[in-house]
Amino acid sequence: MKALFVIVSDPRTSHRPAEAVRIAAGVAAWKKVDVSLYLHGDAARILDESAGDFVDEEHIERYLPMLDHKNIHVKDFARVAREHAVVTWF
Repeated sequence: MKALFVIVSDPRTSHRPAEAVRIAAGVAAWKKVDVSLYLHGDAARILDESAGDFVDEEHIERYLPMLDHKNIHVKDFARVAREHAVVTWF
């Protein structure tokens, strides 16, 4: 099964991106679900190490490395969404 976490919130003003990364890493740890992230708009800032000042930044720093970076997308949402059985928005 494949699960897609769609993150649209700005990590500088919302805890939701950090929580989504934490949950995605936890699901991926089971190794029963292929987990992907789709980062839309300001959510893509979590990939910029120099950005800093994120709400719950420690979650992003701790859990993002646990995810396979080839499964983190910032373009072509329609294609990525078609490939996943479960799509969750944050």
